[in-house]
Amino acid sequence: MALPDSAEQPFDAEAFLARPLVARVATTASDGAPTVRPVWFLWEEGALWWITGSYSVVSKHVAADPRVSVVVDTCDLQSLEFLQVLMHGRAEVVAFDADLARRKLRRYLGQDEATWPADFTDFAADARLVRFVPHRTVVRDLSKTRP
Repeated sequence: MALPDSAEQPFDAEAFLARPLVARVATTASDGAPTVRPVWFLWEEGALWWITGSYSVVSKHVAADPRVSVVVDTCDLQSLEFLQVLMHGRAEVVAFDADLARRKLRRYLGQDEATWPADFTDFAADARLVRFVPHRTVVRDLSKTRP
């Protein structure tokens, strides 16, 4: 199950996940402690994708225990928009796909790769992707209106 049926959503979760937001990814460390890390992501074909490598503790956690929880939300105090997409599922570290990585990075850094910092264009030899597929997703609109 990727996302709840659109009729069951209080807002368009597909459009929300297309925004350049930060996901917070919760994994379990080898000692059983929960760990949360922020990641830039791409939502595509019912999966959340992010870049990883040997530098990342998240990829080590996923390899040991693929159960992952993710939250993508907004907290706009000006507009009082408080939207949430909460997901629970399984993740796996997969081979690197440069095209997918570039699609993701264009959302955050813009279309012109010549303006990107070098560490976003010269991928490490051990670069991989994490593919997270949610089995349960909750979409909430906790927005407020001013009196």
